[in-house]
Amino acid sequence: MARHLPAVEWTRRDDLAELVAALGAGQLRWVGGAVRDTLLGLPVADIDAATPLLPAVVMARLKKAGIRCIPTGIDHGTVTALLAGGPVEITTLRQDVATDGRHAVVAFAEDWQADAARRDFTINALYAEPGTLLIHDYFGGFDDLAAGRVRFIGDAARRIREDHLRILRYYRFQCRFGAALDSHAEAACVELAPLLEKLSAERVAMELLNLLGLPDPVATVSRMADNGVLNVILPETGAAELTCLASLVANESREGVAADSIRRLAALLPACAGTARKVARRLRLSKRQQDRLACAAGRGGDSGTPPRELAYRLGLICAQDRLLLAGGPLASLQGWNGPTLPVSGKDVLARGIAPGPQVARILKQVEASWIAEDFPGNCRAEELLDQILAKE
Repeated sequence: MARHLPAVEWTRRDDLAELVAALGAGQLRWVGGAVRDTLLGLPVADIDAATPLLPAVVMARLKKAGIRCIPTGIDHGTVTALLAGGPVEITTLRQDVATDGRHAVVAFAEDWQADAARRDFTINALYAEPGTLLIHDYFGGFDDLAAGRVRFIGDAARRIREDHLRILRYYRFQCRFGAALDSHAEAACVELAPLLEKLSAERVAMELLNLLGLPDPVATVSRMADNGVLNVILPETGAAELTCLASLVANESREGVAADSIRRLAALLPACAGTARKVARRLRLSKRQQDRLACAAGRGGDSGTPPRELAYRLGLICAQDRLLLAGGPLASLQGWNGPTLPVSGKDVLARGIAPGPQVARILKQVEASWIAEDFPGNCRAEELLDQILAKE
């Protein structure tokens, strides 16, 4: 039975029609996430296309049609067309020549099914013709999508040996789209989990953070732990940390806070800034991510500290992370911007105190009283300064 993609808004874009016309009839099909998510009624963020045309031919035809493009991954056949409605990646049909679990050597092909066969899951190997929106499904992806089944194309173990990252991709897609578990996929992931150690830290971090950024990854992450998969990439995580993640996700929902992968990664680590920083370096996170992860994970001594004081001392983002990790409410921080102490060293000197260490000591006392009174305005800060000076 012929199946068609719904004619949703993105399929009717004029700039996409111009792209199709530039490459020629029958030379392009939409593929992957855009097709999958449209069938599920989900928003489509990125549009990918496949073509039997060689990259040089694609670029030449786009240039002739006045469509800007850049060779974003031309060695692997990918050209990005820069369209008014957003970029579209166009990749020449490929087939694997050799794989080592981390990298693949590919050859360009002209066979749509051969291209589909090298993709990871059946639900990612759905192609749609631009004009008719006819779906080409070579491996039962349409039915798997309807059933909520994440299934490898071909033998799961073989596909994982071709690219070890597919273990983590399986869990991410299972978390996002899966309803029932695929026993063959699960067994292969468990058996081959040690292969994850061979991957670059950047690739592991990317998939882990993508998984943690999904609405509710708790059940999937717990299953990864039970299966011995999580321990390979995050040996610091134990039962207490899994409980912390579950609590955090519930707290985020209660407070109406969006999911955040770094905050959730902090939940999976012991409450120790030093440990978090080591993990962040191991995963090659950015400096900003490292700092945030370490600050969030250093949550152990916050009990009893007022939220606004926490935000003043640590910054608003870190304070929110720590409060959510501890299960505390965020109401007192809504719309609050950390103020600056209204008095300075100049005010102390103006009152006759000689320059030196005494100035800093007095300011620290004023600041402590000012924080204890929940950050009053200028007049009260001046009074606090005078009160402290009167005791000197």
